[in-house]
Amino acid sequence: MVDKEKWFYEDFGLVQIGFYSTAEDEEKREGREGDWAQFEHTNAKIFEDFELVRKEIADETDRSTGTNKGIDDKPISLRIFSDRFPNLTLVDLPGMTKIPVGDQPLDIEQQILKMIMHYINNPNSIILAVTPANQDFATSEPMKMAKEVDPEGERTLAVLTKLDLMDRGTNALDILSGQLVDVKLGIVGVVNRSQADIMAEKPMDEALQAEEAFFQKEYPNFAKTQGTRYLSVRLNVLLINHIHECLPSLKDRVASLISQYEVKLNVYGRPIEDKNQALLKILTK
Repeated sequence: MVDKEKWFYEDFGLVQIGFYSTAEDEEKREGREGDWAQFEHTNAKIFEDFELVRKEIADETDRSTGTNKGIDDKPISLRIFSDRFPNLTLVDLPGMTKIPVGDQPLDIEQQILKMIMHYINNPNSIILAVTPANQDFATSEPMKMAKEVDPEGERTLAVLTKLDLMDRGTNALDILSGQLVDVKLGIVGVVNRSQADIMAEKPMDEALQAEEAFFQKEYPNFAKTQGTRYLSVRLNVLLINHIHECLPSLKDRVASLISQYEVKLNVYGRPIEDKNQALLKILTK
């Protein structure tokens, strides 16, 4: 049986992923068992084999950017329907590149920076600043960029990866506790599968169990608030709270736009009831 989650943590550049819970939505379930996915570019074709989902992401990336590390600012839109995930929309942005390789343009760094800024500048978005634990967190480029657009930290959540790859004798206690850098929405550590695990197609269930065991052993005091499962729940709570905060301003903006377009609509006169008669009058005139 194909592991429906094993493709998820690989980096394919700019991918927009929407998770939709079907636990209480029989209309979306449409009699299907298990999880399924749809791409916008495949005309809502149903994918129930997630190995094919992974392949389609890679194929569409190649179609859009070529096969030699090119980039494109057009996102691949993917919707996943499952009763195992909270409702979330994620935009997986490409990592920062300093030196162009392959078919990448000379200004690749500026292009990626512009692409990232386009998404994180949106005041309605939540920023996941992903930083490896085996690098200096205080000089994290993602945290620096998040600070530029969200100086108060109202919508920035730090994600610390590669905790299992830190030098022997070191740990991330000062980071996870917020002593090194205080992040208002918190810092969540995760341990993803290694490249060897991905190549061996290690199931995500096993990877998640190994991740939980790692935190229980290395960071027992923080284990309940770390890991991929906690991160998904935390993001769902943050998203709901953020929507509640943004709704009043969005409601005012919608009301303003409606008023503007009603004025513009009135300029064109009343709706035509008898179109044939109206056309005859125009032709006669």
